Amino acid sequence: MKHLILAGVLAASVVCVPMALADDSTASADHHYVKDSVITTKVKSKLAAKHLTSLTKIKVDTDENGVVWLSGRAPTQDAVDMAGMIAKDTKGVASVHNDVAVQP
Repeated sequence: MKHLILAGVLAASVVCVPMALADDSTASADHHYVKDSVITTKVKSKLAAKHLTSLTKIKVDTDENGVVWLSGRAPTQDAVDMAGMIAKDTKGVASVHNDVAVQP
């Protein structure tokens, strides 16, 4: 069963990585949804790449202006700050609203 889940995750990664790496600079005003989802995917991929389970529990949303909204919980303030820095350093992100709470 674990192999089936792993295979599904791997297959999803193969599909999502090209979207995350795609150049979204050519998106027109009528295609904000695609641009927003690309930025969200890029941020989620970067958070997952850190291999910290605390960062995978963070929800990422992006609005039409490239503003990323982080929410959820993290075990330490350092993890919250790291999530914000990762999002801010992602191409296409205009600003970050970090609403991640430190889990007691």
